Amino acid sequence: MFKAIGFTDGDLAKPIVGIANTWAETMPCGYNLRELAEHVKAGVRAASGTPMEFNTIAISDGIAMGTEGMKASLVSREVIADSIELCGHGYLFDAMIGLVGCDKTIPAAAMAFARLNVPSVVLYGGPIAPGNLDGRDLTIVDVFEAIGACGAGTIDEAQLKRIEDRACPGAGACGGQYTANTMAMALEMLGLSPLGSSSVGATDMRREQVGRAAGALVMDLLERNVVPRDLLTREAFENAIALVTGTGGSTNAVLHLIAIAREAGVVLKLDEFDRISRQTPVIADLRPAGQYVALDVDRAGGTALIIKRLVEGNLVHGGAATAHGTTLEQAVATVVESPGQGVIATAGRPFKPNGGLAVLRGNVAPDGAIMKFAGFTRTRHEGPARVFDCEEDAMRAVMEGRIVAGDVLVIRYEGPKGGPGMREMLGVTGAIVGAGLGPDVALVTDGRFSGGTRGFMLGHVAPEAAVGGPIAALRDGDVITIDIAARRIDVAVEDALLRERLQSWVAPLGRYAGGVFAKYVALVGSAADGAVTSARHLR
Repeated sequence: MFKAIGFTDGDLAKPIVGIANTWAETMPCGYNLRELAEHVKAGVRAASGTPMEFNTIAISDGIAMGTEGMKASLVSREVIADSIELCGHGYLFDAMIGLVGCDKTIPAAAMAFARLNVPSVVLYGGPIAPGNLDGRDLTIVDVFEAIGACGAGTIDEAQLKRIEDRACPGAGACGGQYTANTMAMALEMLGLSPLGSSSVGATDMRREQVGRAAGALVMDLLERNVVPRDLLTREAFENAIALVTGTGGSTNAVLHLIAIAREAGVVLKLDEFDRISRQTPVIADLRPAGQYVALDVDRAGGTALIIKRLVEGNLVHGGAATAHGTTLEQAVATVVESPGQGVIATAGRPFKPNGGLAVLRGNVAPDGAIMKFAGFTRTRHEGPARVFDCEEDAMRAVMEGRIVAGDVLVIRYEGPKGGPGMREMLGVTGAIVGAGLGPDVALVTDGRFSGGTRGFMLGHVAPEAAVGGPIAALRDGDVITIDIAARRIDVAVEDALLRERLQSWVAPLGRYAGGVFAKYVALVGSAADGAVTSARHLR
């Protein structure tokens, strides 16, 4: 059957390398992956392997954002991982490469390769170039914030259209330290991606070299019999967390790193993120918290320079193994910094003394909640709850001017089971910031945030409302206090009254009676455990 599609005896005598491509003609994030696959395959062939390409799905977070379609995003992580795993088992590939772009494709490929445990490489398609308007760099987040500004009357629809038309000029994943770039960098730390590969732009001609090198690298891993679980150690995960927090990266990395660790047999808890964040300074001035876009990292010296700075500051385990057969410290020793760059600092003179993630607990979130605070200085907010049972209702309230300074928006029933799919709230958070309420309003949800979110926003509240978590008992006017320094989120309601409210609480009917969402609801676990699907609890 292989001969029927053009493979020869000579091809089939060589190691077979499966190329899992997440290309789709529905988004810019991985639009360059078809072309990149050809260069990867050329690298495999040059190293005496036979590549065989297959496709899987991809959901665009940016396109689905704020709609019912966003429920599909986190669900797709599980479907992509399962489909890559199935092809790996079904075709018995000797080694594999995953070509990834948008947010969920990156952790999904890593999860699948951890399960299969054959020599593997995850190759990122690269970040998008920034748009430009009146001399200012634009990313997709500028569009979402412009929607809020338009709703507040600070810009008109013509200006919103100008921003929309120029924000995304071509192929590549969202151009700040949002989820895709955060996870692409994290996978370099985990040893699954070539060091320095993630910061090269999607449309940069050097992507051809990066692709060929990845093809050669997977053959080298096969020759040395290095498999993912050899690299996915506790030290590697701690290094990845340090990179995430040290660059002001996405809160989604918490979900994804826990999920990958689970597949690799490494126990990783929420508290590890808080511990490492406290001891890791922010050394990259990247959007959404900072001023620079993703390609500025490449111009400054690349991801490898960020890693070098972390190694020099003794903030990571420099002796951790890499895919290249060297230690992390050895791999970045010769990295060159571009003269005069201001994007990447040193550990001795960081942009902020502590990392950008915090894990909060309290009577609202007994199992934890996640906050990214790299982009602001205030550490406490207290105000009355404005409770909404879905994202759309909250968005309507913001756009109609019904949210005022001091409010705490609570958006619930958007967790892994409740959504289902734990939607991101970039539409709402962008509208809040765009309306000028960012410094004065807080948002609490059992859903997620985009890596592009900025402001006083706390997500991943666990237990979620759909399973009877305390967030389900909150009511309009309840006073909520969020204290980052104390790592607390509490509502000023007596425990006895909260219990009384929950005793009368009735679980909402599922929104989907069948299909993939119903399967997901039956299998998905808590956000505190990575929101992974598992049949273990059904046994």
